[in-house]
Amino acid sequence: MIMLTRYLSGERIAVNCDAIERVEETPDTVITITNGSKHVVQESIEEIAEQIRMEKAATLALAAKLVADPEFGRSAAARLRVVRDGGDIDDPDPGAGGTDHGTHPGLDRGAGH
Repeated sequence: MIMLTRYLSGERIAVNCDAIERVEETPDTVITITNGSKHVVQESIEEIAEQIRMEKAATLALAAKLVADPEFGRSAAARLRVVRDGGDIDDPDPGAGGTDHGTHPGLDRGAGH
C-alpha cells in the first residue's frame, strides 16, 4: 500500500499499488485503479512511482530476510503456515505458536498427527 493525498480534501488514502492500472497528469494527477475507479491526488507521477518502487523494494527485502533467516519471522505474533488436508506443511515446531489446532476445522490435525 502507498499513502496518497486526495487533491481537494487533503484526505490521506492508502492505495494498493498492485491495483494501479495507470497514472496520468492532466494536469492534475489521476490514478486509475483496475476496477475503473479514479482518484485525483496531490502527488506527482514521479512521487507515486518512487513510492511504488520503495514499497516493492521493501517487500523484496523482507522476503529475502525471511529466506536468509527463517527465525526472523518467528518473533512475530502471528505465524503463517501453509495448511493442507488439516496438517501444517513446513512447520518445524508444530507445538510452538499460539494456534489451537483443535478449535478450527480447517486446522484440525486429526488423530495421529
